[in-house]
This record gives sequence, C-alpha cells and structure tokens, in this order.
Amino acid sequence: MTQLEDLRNTETVQVAASPEVVYALVSDVSRTGEWSPTCRECRWEEGEPATVGAVFVGRNETPERTWETRSRVVVADPGTAFAWHVGEGFVHWRYELEAADGGTRLTQRWEVLPAGVERFEELYGEEAWTQLEQRRRSAVDDMPLSLATIKAIAERDAS
Repeated sequence: MTQLEDLRNTETVQVAASPEVVYALVSDVSRTGEWSPTCRECRWEEGEPATVGAVFVGRNETPERTWETRSRVVVADPGTAFAWHVGEGFVHWRYELEAADGGTRLTQRWEVLPAGVERFEELYGEEAWTQLEQRRRSAVDDMPLSLATIKAIAERDAS
C-alpha cells in the first residue's frame, strides 16, 4: 500500500536558457498542453494570470478518462518559483528555477497533500489508495517527459 510519504515526486533538468525565459514558459499555464502528456489544456479563470491567487482550469486526458481540475496559484516568484494547488489544497505542483551552468536548473515537484488523501477517501472509499497509486505512477512517468519538452521549447525560444 502506498503511504502519504510516497505520494510525491521530484525531477530536475538543466536548460540552456535563462531563468526568466524558463519562468515565462512554465508560468504560462495556457501552454501546458504543449508539454504535458496528461494535461491537454489550461485556461485562466480568475485573477491576473500567473499571480498568486489566480485560478485556472486544466483539462486532463488518459485512455481511461477525461476530467477537469481547478487550481490556484500559490507561488509566483519570477525567475525563481511558480506553484499551484489543485482543488482545495489536494495536490501541490511546483517549478523551482535556479541559475546554473549558464542556464537554468529546472525542478518540478508534485505532492499529494493530506487534504487530497481525505478527498480520495471520500470519493473512492476502499479504492482510494489504488486511485492515489495510479496518480503517483502518472506523475512519475509524466514529469521527465514534461521537463524534456519544456527544455526543448525553452531552448528553442531562447535562441
């Protein structure tokens, strides 16, 4: 059985582009469909885009299902970090940027929060941890692919 400590993942990539270029890309959630294997599109719904408190809706697809999530930006520090919570603090996603080796070390983090576990238990009962394990596996599989594509886009945009 998966434990709460297992419901997180971190991946890092070196990008040959400045933190400002990379930040402009990852904080523009309307472009997420360009790199995410699961999130096909995002649209801003409330607030000033890419600022703390702004809300966006993402449409996700897998072979098994399609669903939407509503997320709120919780960190918007240009050139340094961009993060959001899915739902009512169910899942935390974060990009961290650090100037390194003439470019940017880009780290993506994903973590199911305690409120997310509670929500899954409400929705799925005894199947909650099976569902959470599927989400964990998707994050672990998707994050390196997303980062590789972000890297390619940022490097193309920077040239």
